[in-house]
Amino acid sequence: MNELIFYDTINLSGIIIGAYSFINIVIARWICIVGEYYVSKRLWIGFLLFGLTTIGISLFTPSLIVGSILSITGFTYLWGIHEIIEQEERVTKGWYPRNPNRK
Repeated sequence: MNELIFYDTINLSGIIIGAYSFINIVIARWICIVGEYYVSKRLWIGFLLFGLTTIGISLFTPSLIVGSILSITGFTYLWGIHEIIEQEERVTKGWYPRNPNRK
């Protein structure tokens, strides 16, 4: 008869990584909107450098959770490059305000 084995500890790794992913996406989206307003589409260069750096660091991190968090951060910001370009188009369509101090 097969018995279920119950462990006396709970593995929270997935919950931690999932919660971080959600928070990271929200923050990256906010940075994309505010950054396009103040900096313009050129912010994509910073997103590229930050994304590649965090992915590179994740390759050499011995902790699974920390490495996952760094990797998720890196790929979120690489995806953010596309979102910054899309944000400029959203501003052109009038969905978001244009910064009056920029031409």
